[in-house]
Amino acid sequence: MRLIVAIFLMITFAGCTTTGPSQRPAGPLPTTTRPVYNLAGYSAAFKDGYIDGCETAKKTSYGFKDQRRFTADAQYRLGWKDGFSLCGRNRGGK
Repeated sequence: MRLIVAIFLMITFAGCTTTGPSQRPAGPLPTTTRPVYNLAGYSAAFKDGYIDGCETAKKTSYGFKDQRRFTADAQYRLGWKDGFSLCGRNRGGK
């Protein structure tokens, strides 16, 4: 009986793991990933984060969260959160 319970728990917990993309597809980003908002004056890190967050919210194959940069770079983190929030909100309205 304990073996059955252990197997059931392993299957249950295995279903809770995520297998998100560890990196975006190779090559340059398509023009569809360009922000719809004017990001002139923002840092390159913010723009990278914004595009990554936005594409993640839109659930495209270009959605990506560079966990190392997200943790270490405040500008990337802020851009990612803004992109995810704004693009996720726009997606829900369509």
